[in-house]
Amino acid sequence: MRTTLRTGRAAVAFAAVAALTLAGCGDGGGNGDKDPAGGGSGEPTAPGVELPRLNGEKIQVTAVWSGPEQENFVKVLDEFEKRTGAEVTFVPAQDPIVNFLGTKIAGGSPPDVAILPQPGAVKQTVDRKWAKPVGAAAKAELAKNYSAGWREIGQVGGEQYGVYYKAANKSLVWYNTAAFENAGAQEPKTWKGFLATAETISASGVTPVSVAGADGWTLTDWFENIYLSQAGPEKYDQLAQHRIPWTDPSVKEALGTLGELFGKPALIAGGTDGALQTEFPASVTQTFTGGEQPKAAMVFEGDFVGVNIAQTEAKIGTDAKVFPFPAVGAKPPVVTGGDAAVALKDSKGAQALLTFLASPDAARIQAAEGGFVSPNKALDLAAYPNDVQRSIAKALIDAGDDFRFDMSDQMPQSFGGTPGDGFWKTLQDFLKNPKDVAKIQRELESDAAKAYKS
Repeated sequence: MRTTLRTGRAAVAFAAVAALTLAGCGDGGGNGDKDPAGGGSGEPTAPGVELPRLNGEKIQVTAVWSGPEQENFVKVLDEFEKRTGAEVTFVPAQDPIVNFLGTKIAGGSPPDVAILPQPGAVKQTVDRKWAKPVGAAAKAELAKNYSAGWREIGQVGGEQYGVYYKAANKSLVWYNTAAFENAGAQEPKTWKGFLATAETISASGVTPVSVAGADGWTLTDWFENIYLSQAGPEKYDQLAQHRIPWTDPSVKEALGTLGELFGKPALIAGGTDGALQTEFPASVTQTFTGGEQPKAAMVFEGDFVGVNIAQTEAKIGTDAKVFPFPAVGAKPPVVTGGDAAVALKDSKGAQALLTFLASPDAARIQAAEGGFVSPNKALDLAAYPNDVQRSIAKALIDAGDDFRFDMSDQMPQSFGGTPGDGFWKTLQDFLKNPKDVAKIQRELESDAAKAYKS
């Protein structure tokens, strides 16, 4: 259950992230502050992409986004309404979104457009004959604005179904600069250095690492970054496609490495129990509140962390900085993810919205809010609110078609994308007890074998 992916050399593709991101950390641009030197407000100027008039047409859009991410996307939908005259409603979805859509479709009320967070979910909607092919106008925007690799991720059987509106670099560690300075800590480049930095910060009286254990997807991202760097791209692809089992020695090694952190509750905010009750937004905000005594000094996750930092008083580039996920093997890992818009109704409104989302006009609006990166190569980097965001976006665009996509997003959703089950649940069990690696491997293999057969 997967679509064709351009999964090239991740470490090479995003090698520029380290230098670019670190260079950007000196930027004083904060939460939503536009860089005067950047040349552009991030707001849409004169309408660019041509859209039809849809006076009074009602359109429903659904996604699993919530909080600031949802609010920022609604601003994009508001602009679409202004340009077309349509009435757009955002419908919050639950994970797994394919199950949510199934309920809506069975009830006779499918949304017009769904934003899907996994290529496997796009494939499922096509297999179930829910998804409608992308129309000519949206295809033209994709051809102008997207690399071949990003177009291909949204294809199933050679037909375009998805428009990848949002991308993510999921290999970043964000840190509280005051906590680092007080501890005399430096940005680590290796996993060994990361653990040493954690111990240094702990000795200063601040818990070093915030872990969002209540959200299993963040735990899969921890594993995937370690596995990609340690086992290498070839093994990564094999495991993602279940061409090697989860009982493979490379999985044992990666889990053992992750256990070097998870096995030390004193290094984790709230300990193991606290981490398992911490959802992703709280894992970020507790790192950047509390002045010189935050609940944690570091939090791992993608560029979208910026949205949650914006809910605090911290300013990105001064109070909050970022470094690449440390190298476990020869090279630091970079894992990317993304969200694709798919039409579930063959309507003029649904196709017009896909066209808009494939344009730089839509991306410009959400880019200005921070915590968002677009794979749209036609988007002016000046739209991003600070140098940190600009550098991450530039690295993504400069990578072209050479990238590794999030492993769990490539898997059948029943294994790689379901809360309380499969990959997510087993890594939560691992966080509870990281000592019995063999048992965790057996559980992962059992669940994967069932999922890939279905």
